[in-house]
Amino acid sequence: MTELAIVTRGLSRNFGELVAVNQLDLAIPAGTIYGFLGPNGSGKSTCIRMFTGLLLPSAGEMRVLGLAIPEQAEALRRRVGYMTQTFSLYEDLSVRENLEFIAQIYGLDAKQTRDRLRELLGIYELNTFAHRFAATLSGGQRQRLALAAATLHQPDLLFLDEPTSAVDPENRRDFWEKLFDLCEAGTSILVSTHYMDEAERCHGLAILENGIKRADGSPEQLMNDMGATVLEVSAPNLRQLKTRLLALDSVRSAAQLGMRLRVLVDGDIADPVTWLRQSLPELASAADINRVRPNLEDVFVSCTGTATALNGSRQP
Repeated sequence: MTELAIVTRGLSRNFGELVAVNQLDLAIPAGTIYGFLGPNGSGKSTCIRMFTGLLLPSAGEMRVLGLAIPEQAEALRRRVGYMTQTFSLYEDLSVRENLEFIAQIYGLDAKQTRDRLRELLGIYELNTFAHRFAATLSGGQRQRLALAAATLHQPDLLFLDEPTSAVDPENRRDFWEKLFDLCEAGTSILVSTHYMDEAERCHGLAILENGIKRADGSPEQLMNDMGATVLEVSAPNLRQLKTRLLALDSVRSAAQLGMRLRVLVDGDIADPVTWLRQSLPELASAADINRVRPNLEDVFVSCTGTATALNGSRQP
């Protein structure tokens, strides 16, 4: 049987009349990178705060690393790392001083601290900046420092709340390479994101919308099972064509990408290319229409039926 890092049943959290997380069921395997994909307000951060014991659930139950939460939250805290969405270390301390402070919190002795800092400063390429104040670091350098601090005590489970929202693409790629190294070494990782390319890197993920889990599985499984065909259409007058496409009942979404439209057609249409040409006279011959591989943005639109955080989708 696969060991599970996180299990929830009917997990909910209300803030007054607002239902931030609604009846969430999860079974996240240990030793994997699992993602929460969704726009702001979808419940990603609220879930992470409940998993760490920082926020009490309104209903439901959960076990994290085999521990009942929130009852055993104190025992969990030394086994998890948490990298918050905004930089939360001390800006008036140096890189080294921040890490030494975190080491004291986790009770590392002088030798353990010295050995661990030497290792982390090398892994996260911070040796050059060890004596610089955190306030003077770039976004990518702060990100690496925050990850070093979150993993200093070698946690079994690492929580990352939109960790790459303030860094450039190169630093994002490097950051994910570090995550795969951690996972390979046995660390389970839960990461929240609204970047589709990052979600595709996860071993498994849940798509969240308004606190509800809309889909759950590996990226490949979600793309294969979304029940829609993706077409790319090159034709004149794309803005007018998009409006006409969205008026068709079997078109789920249409979004412009440069000089073409990316169109989602219901999966029950047997020959979507022919159907599209027959449905709109301007596509009968002049247009170039090709079937393409779906991506997670297509899955999100198919699961939610909403344009939230995604351009070009039709509201329900």
